[in-house]
Amino acid sequence: MTDGTQDEAVRRARVEERLQNPALREVITEAIAAGEVPHVLVSEQDAELLDKGDDLESVLPIDPLEAIVRRFGRPPLLVENDEVVLQPLPEFAAGTDTLIKGVEPFVRSVGRVEFVNHDMQWGGTGWVIDEPTATSRIVATNRHVAKLVAARVADGSGVFMRSPAGILYKAQLDFKEEVHSNPGDATPVLVTKIIYLADDASPDVALLRIEGEPGLPSALPLADEEAELDQVVALVGYPAYDSRNDKNDQARYFQGIFDVKRFAPGFVMQPLGGGQALSHDCTSLGGNSGSPLISLENKRVVGLHFSGQYGVQNNAVGVGTLKRLLAGERPVGGRARGPKEKAATEAVDGTHAATFFAGRAGYDPQFLGKKLAAPWPVLDADTEATLAQPSDEVPDQPFELRYTHFGVKYRADRKQPLMTAVNIDGEHSVRIKRTRDKWFADKRIPADIQLTQADYSDPQIDRGHMVRREDPNWDVAATSINDATPLAKEANADTFHYVNAALQHSQLNQGKQLWLGLENYILDSARTKGFKTCVFTGPVFRADDPELVEGLPVPREFWKLVVMPASGGKKLHATAYLLSQGDMIRELLEKRSRVEAVEGFVLGPYRTFQIAIADLADATGYDLSAYIPADPLGQARIGDEAVSSREPVFVPLESFDQIVV
Repeated sequence: MTDGTQDEAVRRARVEERLQNPALREVITEAIAAGEVPHVLVSEQDAELLDKGDDLESVLPIDPLEAIVRRFGRPPLLVENDEVVLQPLPEFAAGTDTLIKGVEPFVRSVGRVEFVNHDMQWGGTGWVIDEPTATSRIVATNRHVAKLVAARVADGSGVFMRSPAGILYKAQLDFKEEVHSNPGDATPVLVTKIIYLADDASPDVALLRIEGEPGLPSALPLADEEAELDQVVALVGYPAYDSRNDKNDQARYFQGIFDVKRFAPGFVMQPLGGGQALSHDCTSLGGNSGSPLISLENKRVVGLHFSGQYGVQNNAVGVGTLKRLLAGERPVGGRARGPKEKAATEAVDGTHAATFFAGRAGYDPQFLGKKLAAPWPVLDADTEATLAQPSDEVPDQPFELRYTHFGVKYRADRKQPLMTAVNIDGEHSVRIKRTRDKWFADKRIPADIQLTQADYSDPQIDRGHMVRREDPNWDVAATSINDATPLAKEANADTFHYVNAALQHSQLNQGKQLWLGLENYILDSARTKGFKTCVFTGPVFRADDPELVEGLPVPREFWKLVVMPASGGKKLHATAYLLSQGDMIRELLEKRSRVEAVEGFVLGPYRTFQIAIADLADATGYDLSAYIPADPLGQARIGDEAVSSREPVFVPLESFDQIVV
């Protein structure tokens, strides 16, 4: 017997068993007589046989009795005012209506997953699975629902994507949307974080965080054991008209009322285990994706509905998987890990005690001359509160980790530098050959806020110097560019401290050529023309940076500010640059309510932009007022127009002769 023949035999046996129920047989017979079964399925000869009392199973094919999954006997009950509207259930045991009323409070915790800035108003169903605080909840839904507006990052969390027009998508949960409900009956609750978004090769689950006022819906209790065969269950969700199902079946079951909350009872068709999926026969349509599968007898959730095959079965993720994900476990293979090939050749990390740095002067703001001060960017109190405080901090250089010819201000919560500042003396530059890299921790700040070699083992992550190795390598006592003096060697070695490195996604390599070329251009120009320059560099930190390393968001953009004496030596000359796909520029447009943000702005590949210093200051929140008057790009394009209303000023660079100087 072939597999197909076996399947049909099993299905026929199932149909025959159902037809032993007199009440169900009566419902089906009445439906046929009323013309509710399409004529294509019931011929005139069949009708005559029915009139003569022949068995239904000898007249009708299997599919008419099994669709959606069951064509008859599985009504999706309406919910109104948080109450299930009961109707006859001929195939269920006496007392089922009491069981339904026993779990009726659960419907308040099931919501519709709605989208903001998307062409779809909503995408599925979600329900409260956990209550971390009085004002926050964890919601379970399907991966394929969340992926309509979000993208998975390597640690398994998700970030909201943008529309083709460049507008950021959002999501929210509406816990009402019942039949006869009115606009304003419920206030949707915004999704603030996508805690987990399954890989396509993992169970179809997403976990979302919502936040609102106290009084949010309660979490549904989870079953202690997996669902059992023939267990009485129900699906609570928002079925939408679904062209994959027969229109006549939908018309009969739903009577033209879609997109509202329904309670659909049924039975477990197949328990989870032995390579078999958890399946059930509760009536569902596309909008049910993400619905809880609830045991009526145990008053517990036993699964998360994720798919169905018309006339065959509906499938759900088992409660055990939900519990493991909620506890923080993640499927194996969800994030690529493993050492890079180069890791085997790297030296073991080292550590330098605070005394090792005695005598380091750090960054010199007066390096260009007493009348040409180049101060650190001024930070607001909230930003300063995130910085690590070195044990050897001095009053006139707050928060600065001082090295030879450069300094670092380090953001403790992100375990990466907020910004670096380096003095470059082109006239006295020294070339030092690079040897086997050995990286060090700096014990002037706690070790647990510094990264290590292991944090860079992911193949997707690069370790990016903020102060380039060659930039601080100079010594006024050097006799030639090849005179590697102890001071120049010390500066070179100082750049190999983890506090001087930022996490960089390997995708940045696509646009690094011009960025690295810019850094070479600055140093080579300083060497050739023998001038001094000061360079500030840092990542752009955002709340939605992807966590490619567990618990460590990876910046998507980097900025650079280059300061030097202007021609004649009496004024400063300053220019700013951005390594980006365009995120900062788009956010500036959105911030200033410029229509350009929604008129076809599309992120491109990583590339280098020259950007007005006033715009860099607006985007980062850093006070760069000391340099804005010295910016030729800003002065040439901005004039007296207010920053808050004008279009951001930037130049996409393809070559260095495009730099506005």
